[in-house]
Amino acid sequence: MKDLQGKVAVITGAGSGIGRALAYQLSMERVVLALADIDRTGLEETKLGLNNENGTPGHRIYTMDVSNRDQVDEFAGKVADDFGRIDLLINNAGVSSSGRIPELSYQTIEWTININLWGVIYCTKSFLPYLTKRPEAGIVNISSVYGLLGIPGQAAYCASKFAVRGFSESLRQELYGTPIAVTVVFPGGVRTNIAKNSRSDYKIAPEVYKKSLRRFEESLKTSPEEAAQLIIRGIKNKSPRVLIGKDARKMDFLARFSPNTYDKIIAKYIQQHSS
Repeated sequence: MKDLQGKVAVITGAGSGIGRALAYQLSMERVVLALADIDRTGLEETKLGLNNENGTPGHRIYTMDVSNRDQVDEFAGKVADDFGRIDLLINNAGVSSSGRIPELSYQTIEWTININLWGVIYCTKSFLPYLTKRPEAGIVNISSVYGLLGIPGQAAYCASKFAVRGFSESLRQELYGTPIAVTVVFPGGVRTNIAKNSRSDYKIAPEVYKKSLRRFEESLKTSPEEAAQLIIRGIKNKSPRVLIGKDARKMDFLARFSPNTYDKIIAKYIQQHSS
């Protein structure tokens, strides 16, 4: 999809972070946007910041919960009615959670998987009939660096992001030879609010959790704008995979060529930080 001008793109999770950065940069490419998020205030802020001076028709915002199949189906129909066509779907909405498996509640696991995985599945199945009508179309699913290697204390999040990866790769094979390109994205540490909005089932004191959260946020090296640039480049090149950040490239290398080294690194880290 070399030329994005005039295309209609759907972005979930557009109220902040990578979703908002994608909206801004795609707008500058003269893409018409259907922006969705469960956070209406964030959506309105995103729309206010869009560049509406480039001659494109008006963008629209939709308040919607990607983990609700009925809402997703209704959303897809509304977008099709409002714009008449859909060329690009970016499944960006996502949440994070933490906690060791014995401590993880079923509620936290279900919440994480319902949004991160079922949201991708619902949106893909609901929008696919419209995408197949286009001479050229694309689906972008946001996985994570935690969809490349398992991380202690991130079992629910890793499970959801590994599943997004598997779903996307299967989808790409099924659509091989069709006009629809499928790209799966593996962001490393990107400076978004996902950690602040995370659910934690760790049995630790609040001040300890806040301290660890601050350390984590200080380690994030990639801006949402940089991530959006790489994703858009991947869309234009019909890239099957997009790795975002040096950390993502390093973990991809370890997963592919040296998983035993990764296990030793994690074991050493746990030993050093265990009480």
